[in-house]
Amino acid sequence: MPLTRDFKDTIKARAERDPEFRIGLFCEAIEAMLSDDLETGKVLLRDYVNATVGFETLAEDMQKDPRSLMRMLSAKGNPRADNLLAIVARLKQREGVSFSLTQDDRLHA
Repeated sequence: MPLTRDFKDTIKARAERDPEFRIGLFCEAIEAMLSDDLETGKVLLRDYVNATVGFETLAEDMQKDPRSLMRMLSAKGNPRADNLLAIVARLKQREGVSFSLTQDDRLHA
C-alpha cells in the first residue's frame, strides 16, 4: 500500500505544529552521536534540518555551501568534528535550547 504523504513532508508538518516533537528529534540526533551511532545521528539531524530551518538558511548562517552541509549529513558523509559541532551549535542557537545529561545518561533540552 503506497504512502499518501511523503515522509519528509510528514516530519516537517509535525515539527511545525509540535515543538516537543521538534526538540525531541534534535535530542535524539545528538544522543545517537554521543552513543557512537554517527550514522543514525546524521540521518536524524538531516531530518531535523529539513523539517525546520532548511539547508539554505543554515548554510547562510554558517557561511557554508548548502550542498556541503547536505553531504556532511548524508549516509556517506564524513563530517569533521569541528563542522559537525558548528552545525549543532547553530541549530541549538536557532532552537533556543541547551542540552544536559541526567544521571540516566539521557539528553534533555
